[in-house]
Amino acid sequence: MSTQSLKTIADAAIRALEVVMVLCMVVMLVMVFGNVMLRLLFNTGIDISEEIPRYAFVWLTFLGAIVGMRRRAHLGVDMLVQALPRAGRRMCFAICQVVMLVCCGYIVYGTWLQHDIVAGNASPVAQISMLWVFGVSYVAGIGIGLICLSNLVRLFAGKVAENELIDVHEEGMTEALEAEHEMQEQQARQPGALGAKA
Repeated sequence: MSTQSLKTIADAAIRALEVVMVLCMVVMLVMVFGNVMLRLLFNTGIDISEEIPRYAFVWLTFLGAIVGMRRRAHLGVDMLVQALPRAGRRMCFAICQVVMLVCCGYIVYGTWLQHDIVAGNASPVAQISMLWVFGVSYVAGIGIGLICLSNLVRLFAGKVAENELIDVHEEGMTEALEAEHEMQEQQARQPGALGAKA
């Protein structure tokens, strides 16, 4: 399987997660707004609308962590990493990915240890297994772990770009880095074009 086809599959999976996140937001909005209107106008409410939005928020948070990891949008401090040479940046990148991979392993392992207890509990109103709520940590742990593993493989294969070694970007910084990269590519092409004319 080629690198491009793996990237296509990963992009499709992230897109599917984004769709689920939007559905979670819609469920939260409709159920909470509907319940507020019912209480204001008819002095009644829907009991399930207390639970389901909370559970949708849990899913939204964990799935958002996967999407944020894929887009490199999580918060972090990069002051030390920026001062390091390329080899130091590569080392820090590798350490970060390994630490996150270990944390993901603990998330999945901890969820697995609690699996039977959580699966045996039902929510008070909806009476659904709480595994449907907290089982999302399986998805998040495996998803983020796969991204970390992919980053490590790319790092050792030499396919991690220089701008990826600094894993934190301020707001708007991504666009600035892309513009800087495009300018560098144009400057690299210009001497060749001038030499061809001469």
